[in-house]
Amino acid sequence: MNYADIKKVDVANGPGVRVSLFVSGCTHHCKECFNPETWDFSFGSPFGEEQMEEILNLLDRSYIRGLSLLGGEPFEPQNQAAVLELVRRVRQQLPRKDIWCYSGYLFEALAAETIGEHSRELLEQLDILVDGPFVLEQKDLSLRFRGSANQRIIDVPASLQAGEVRLWQELE
Repeated sequence: MNYADIKKVDVANGPGVRVSLFVSGCTHHCKECFNPETWDFSFGSPFGEEQMEEILNLLDRSYIRGLSLLGGEPFEPQNQAAVLELVRRVRQQLPRKDIWCYSGYLFEALAAETIGEHSRELLEQLDILVDGPFVLEQKDLSLRFRGSANQRIIDVPASLQAGEVRLWQELE
């Protein structure tokens, strides 16, 4: 997997101060995507142990609330194994950090494991999934943590337990 960027301090892609990984590769090609250069799977640099350690070190600070995964598309089948390895290590080493992921795929397809080999397993490691493609006709700048009204902010553990989508109820 390649990655486009690691943001050391991000306050736009989830609550609190976060570390964000922007992966490369996306087949959704949403009209007026905010990051179209990341559609190319070869964009950026290879993601490996060095980048994983960098993210873990950045997350291991008291003021960092969690990790956000964006793209590109973290759930593209070609990206799933590397993203899964990263989130497993975050869970193991920093279990109090929350993990958000943005995906153009829908929760239901990911939970049913119809998108790639590791979609369900990766989903099970997340706290929040912002799902659905960006839809220009539903763009709404007033929405928090999402770009268009069709996108849902999903409480993943509650949804998996219930067997149906449960939206995130912000506690702050």
